[in-house]
Amino acid sequence: MAQDKLSQLKEMTTVVADTGDLEAIRRFAPTDATTNPSLILQAAQDPSRRERLTEVARKATDIDDAVDAVAVDIGTEIAGLVPGYVSTEVSARLSFDADETIRRAHRIIERYAANGIGQERILIKTASTWEGIRAAEKLEREGIRTNLTLLFSFAQAQACADAGVTLISPFVGRILDWHKANQPDADFSGDNDPGVKSVKAIYEHYKGHGYKTIVMGASFRNTGEIEALAGCDRLTISPALLGELAESTGPLERRLLAADAEQNVPEVLTESNFRWDMNEDAMATEKMGEGIRKFMADQRKLETLLAELRSH
Repeated sequence: MAQDKLSQLKEMTTVVADTGDLEAIRRFAPTDATTNPSLILQAAQDPSRRERLTEVARKATDIDDAVDAVAVDIGTEIAGLVPGYVSTEVSARLSFDADETIRRAHRIIERYAANGIGQERILIKTASTWEGIRAAEKLEREGIRTNLTLLFSFAQAQACADAGVTLISPFVGRILDWHKANQPDADFSGDNDPGVKSVKAIYEHYKGHGYKTIVMGASFRNTGEIEALAGCDRLTISPALLGELAESTGPLERRLLAADAEQNVPEVLTESNFRWDMNEDAMATEKMGEGIRKFMADQRKLETLLAELRSH
């Protein structure tokens, strides 16, 4: 019997579930799971969670505390289903505030500890802004692992490697979305996909220079993008695309291979160079800003929901 593509992928890449859906996590048995404000909102809207979330929200000191408490409550359930990391995101509102990001990260880690989940199981997620990367650098020095998300450019990837973060989440599908909108007649199929090209370039650079930071491709639009990145350290995949891979057979070729590391390491990217490179990259600047706004919009919906629960 032919092996399905999800099983083949798991042999060369660590598969991560990009969801807060517990049933999907049970079905696909990923190693890790990632969440974000949008996925936490979806999970919180599940009627079966209403009684539990009401209890959690009422015990919180304020709405910010309630948002963190709900994210950790859902993350704790997920941690019972996966053997590896659970990523929990700091408020998108703090994307440009390193000090407050660090404070909130500490609070999230403390909440997990109170639930019996050690900090070695948790990745604190923050946007790959200059401030987010600086917060992650300090957290990593404290032994708190981080996942830098909303990553669209090589400059962001280099700054994250310089900071020694545990993991980055370079986005694939949203890069493709931007290029399709700006070049509607171009051919972006297969290896021409600019999101796939971006992750490949980052992966090859990291491996070629011996960086320890994990590359986890994210934000996929189709299984073709996933197959084109087979062999990447990790790939975080939605339940819908995990299902497509599980139902698909045929050979899956390893596409990414780690190169032997060179001895020369690139110079550390300065803040001014980082900001200039981002300014020069319209796609990365626009998509990161858009991503932060979208996460914040869903967080506001979650805050409204929790405020209602606290008042009843």
